[in-house]
Amino acid sequence: MPTPTDPHSTHPVIEFRDVEKHFGDKTVLKDLNFSVERGERVTLIGPSGSGKTTILRLVMTLEELSAGYIYIDGQPLAYEQRNGKRMPVSSREQKKIRTRIGMVFQQFNLFPNMTVMQNITEAPIHVLGKSKDEATARARELLEQVGVPDKADAHPTQLSGGQQQRVAIARALAMDPEILLLDEVTSALDPEVVGDVLQVLRDVAENTNVTMLIVTHEMSFARDVSHRVMMFDGGKVVESNDPETIFTNPSNERTRQFLSAVLRDS
Repeated sequence: MPTPTDPHSTHPVIEFRDVEKHFGDKTVLKDLNFSVERGERVTLIGPSGSGKTTILRLVMTLEELSAGYIYIDGQPLAYEQRNGKRMPVSSREQKKIRTRIGMVFQQFNLFPNMTVMQNITEAPIHVLGKSKDEATARARELLEQVGVPDKADAHPTQLSGGQQQRVAIARALAMDPEILLLDEVTSALDPEVVGDVLQVLRDVAENTNVTMLIVTHEMSFARDVSHRVMMFDGGKVVESNDPETIFTNPSNERTRQFLSAVLRDS
């Protein structure tokens, strides 16, 4: 049986199986089934409230599954079948799997009381067990990569939104994740810096084999970076195809309506 980190594993890196998510009486996701292969970059598009961000939060275990299962490289993330029953995975196993997943949020989520360097090195040192020297060296490489090498000693409040998001990307990459979740990473940024941040992510996509699950309203970015684009509406996948097909010849009327509105507004 392949190990969880085996690049030759035959399992999808992410698999949603009969997933449901309810918030009170509201059903956000219903009978959701899809998978993401190793190294694949999949972008979720669709109107606000269609369940896209909830999908990322479920993979990051920031939300509780209402029903169904999520597997990371064949391993159950939150629930598993034991003796014919749906049972929770131990917190120890869940934490172990979660170290392989990084997420970049809309609102940066940096620790305001820590410097940029501390924000980036905290988890590699205390979660992955890296030495301070090793974590610091890697952090400096990443700050160079995302274009803010001179901000190591600054605090988040001293940075612009675009700089904070670059640091947040570096922080996620510092954990050497197999999976990178991107949740509307430009939505809180001033328009003039959106392109710069998206270019950083394009570089990450081109120069790493990290699997990406992306939620964005930046359609040109989705078209450029994705191997596959999935259109969501009402908590369900209404269409899934390669970017060229989705953006030039979508088969679903709801996809056509959505893209027409979004591209017209942009």
